[in-house]
Amino acid sequence: MELKLLNAQGQPAGTAQVSDTLFARPYNEALVHQVVVAYQANARQATRAQKDRSQVHHSTRKPWRQKGTGRARAGMTSSPLWRHGGKIFPSSPEENFKQKVNRKMFRAAMATILSQLAREDRLAVIDDFRVEAPKTKLVAQKIKDMGLAGTRVLLVTDELDENLLLGSRNLKDVLVLAAHETDPVALVHFPKVLLTKGAVAKFEEMWQ
Repeated sequence: MELKLLNAQGQPAGTAQVSDTLFARPYNEALVHQVVVAYQANARQATRAQKDRSQVHHSTRKPWRQKGTGRARAGMTSSPLWRHGGKIFPSSPEENFKQKVNRKMFRAAMATILSQLAREDRLAVIDDFRVEAPKTKLVAQKIKDMGLAGTRVLLVTDELDENLLLGSRNLKDVLVLAAHETDPVALVHFPKVLLTKGAVAKFEEMWQ
């Protein structure tokens, strides 16, 4: 399998040999959907809380007598059917949203996503991506020189360079990740994904 290799100006500068296992896998929509949903669910925090009928402020006095009023029977004002009553199935800080994803499934999903990105021409390889100082304008200029200004770009490197990380933080359309931090949601979300040669080697080491 060969991927397009770009130079500093974003022009084709040859091809990079990559693993068929990782970059030429048939697309499996159900698998990708399951892993993406699980990844998002596992990132959720149970920070919301609601009150059940025992926790709301209420009186245990019967609102009106049982018979003769023509209204429905009512025992107390904490009923979930009443305004300001308790919730039937309240959200709780102890709620657990975790979904288990087997390692084999995760690897297969990542390979499927990378393969589909390559087929859609949303994936490219670059030799390296570094800046001399932690300045936003340097990173923005390199992105512009590659013809990607205005495009949401995910840049994956083999290991994080501090200058690059600090210089990209104020760019809303650019996200820089190390290879071991790359997740399926980021790969699916960004229209353009740039991998350094070192990142490709890391991916092949981790997920083959």
